[in-house]
Amino acid sequence: QVQLVESGGGLVQPGGSLRLSCTASGNIISIYAMGWYRQAPGKQRELVARITSSGSTNYLDSVKGRFTISRTNAKNTVALQMNSLKPEDTAVYYCNADIIATTRPRYDYWGQGTQVTVSS
Repeated sequence: QVQLVESGGGLVQPGGSLRLSCTASGNIISIYAMGWYRQAPGKQRELVARITSSGSTNYLDSVKGRFTISRTNAKNTVALQMNSLKPEDTAVYYCNADIIATTRPRYDYWGQGTQVTVSS
């Protein structure tokens, strides 16, 4: 069984920084893309950043230059460094990973979500 466990959310003032981390565990054979999504109250879930197994990245336009996604393949982890945070970044952030496991074909897995609140 595959699990994604996130950490690192919290409350931060505007202009501050947070680092989110996510670790995939279980009977994993291979991980393709990993990414972070977010969902604010009353809004649809949106892709924030994504990174392929080879390291190619793409970002939501509004976070370009402020957020950086990275991954450590050997540890099945993905991180999101968030700088210059704004109140509009407030949302629940979800880790996502495209994984092949011994017990399941290629499938999109999700973490439980971690709250990020940007407020003074």
